[in-house]
Amino acid sequence: MVNGSCSGMGCCEATVPFRSKNYFIMFDESKAGFSISNFNTCQYAVFTEVDRFKFSTSYLTKPGSFEKDAVSLSVVLDWTISSETCKLAQRNVTSYACVSSHSTCINYSGLGYRCSCAHGYKGNPYLPGGCLGVSICIVVVLLSSTIVYRIYQRRIVATIKQNYFQQYGGHLLLEQMKSEQGFSFRLFKEEELNEATSNFDAKNVVGEGGNGTVYKGTMNNRFVAIKKCKTIGERARKEFGKEILILSQINHKNIVRIVGCCVEVEIPILVYEFISEGTLFDLLHGKKVSHIPLCTRLRIAQEAAEALDYLHSWASPPIVHRDVKTSNILLDENFIAKVSDFGACVLALGGDDQFVTHVQGTRGYLDPEYVQTGQLTVKSDVYSFGIVLLELLTRRKAFYMEVFETRSLAADFLSAMKENNVGMILDDEIAGDGEIMGLITSLTELVRACLHMEGERRPEMRQIVAALGATIRAIGNLQLQE
Repeated sequence: MVNGSCSGMGCCEATVPFRSKNYFIMFDESKAGFSISNFNTCQYAVFTEVDRFKFSTSYLTKPGSFEKDAVSLSVVLDWTISSETCKLAQRNVTSYACVSSHSTCINYSGLGYRCSCAHGYKGNPYLPGGCLGVSICIVVVLLSSTIVYRIYQRRIVATIKQNYFQQYGGHLLLEQMKSEQGFSFRLFKEEELNEATSNFDAKNVVGEGGNGTVYKGTMNNRFVAIKKCKTIGERARKEFGKEILILSQINHKNIVRIVGCCVEVEIPILVYEFISEGTLFDLLHGKKVSHIPLCTRLRIAQEAAEALDYLHSWASPPIVHRDVKTSNILLDENFIAKVSDFGACVLALGGDDQFVTHVQGTRGYLDPEYVQTGQLTVKSDVYSFGIVLLELLTRRKAFYMEVFETRSLAADFLSAMKENNVGMILDDEIAGDGEIMGLITSLTELVRACLHMEGERRPEMRQIVAALGATIRAIGNLQLQE
């Protein structure tokens, strides 16, 4: 007897033939040639996997030692469903075991049959519907994961939008809309603006500046102008709801009306009425060169001045536009001026004078006093309007190229006024008329007053409106005399 091997003394082993249906183990003392009971009282048989059983002499000398090791032994059995072939088994519908709709029957070497899921399916072929398509499972898992992910993303987006809505005073605007009848201002969803502009397609861009892009959109079969700002200051971020509420109530024939806004985005999007004929800048400096009578120019200037006078004097609180320029004066189908773009405006909540930490505006139109001191007043708009009036008289840009040199229209005008030679920079269409030149002299004096370095010495917008009106009437009288 040797540990680890069954040599025949005290232990013997035999291999069970593969696919045997029956196997009997019998102890025959006569074959052994001696009495087993006289040799050892232990008699047992082990049916286990090959190489799993290792004989130990303790099994013969220490009762119970085998039972202790036997719990770790295993056996491999092969099996089939009855002894019938697939062909015979399929005839009996009630006893046929392959019941899944995607199962197949497999003959097992004449010993019977077994069931398996067909190619591309996995599961239990012995259960109705037990075989599931692998591809379907993958699709179901992927689809479920996608749905869960989208729901999760939508919740995140909804939370972000709600935060922006609260931050920009959306609830304040909602309350105003509910409490005031006839209040036509609207709060738009981001999806509405995406649909109106074909997802802000570049082909719908009608204007672009330093602080944003304007798109032409369609809502309820009418056109609107949708401005997407690039940045927003910290002060504007905090006061947006209050300020937009005031701006939404502005009602003047020469000011573009704000239709509504979207405050569920990082930077609010403003929606204005659409003005069809473009900007004053395009009329003066565009590719299409056309004759513009002096009376038309001055009428446009007077209408823009009336709009600014309304903002300065009649709005409550007063409003400083802060970015007055020809590209922010629009023209409708009747060439009526409409001041637009309040993206940079400031409400004079604490009076006329305000100090700002970030100078905002357009180069060439900026008030030098505002740039140097940071002090913003309604007179800053007056300076900018002086440049607009100068553009109307000269048909030159605020900064323009001349002999490969960038020149400042304001500087050239003031220099010409000092040399008493302002005619050299006037538009040829109006410079040659001797009778008109007398009136233009008073206009140039008005421009010089608007461009004064000290804001306090600049005229009020109401004075400018009156001066332009007087000049227009004088020109009309001259034309009647002719």
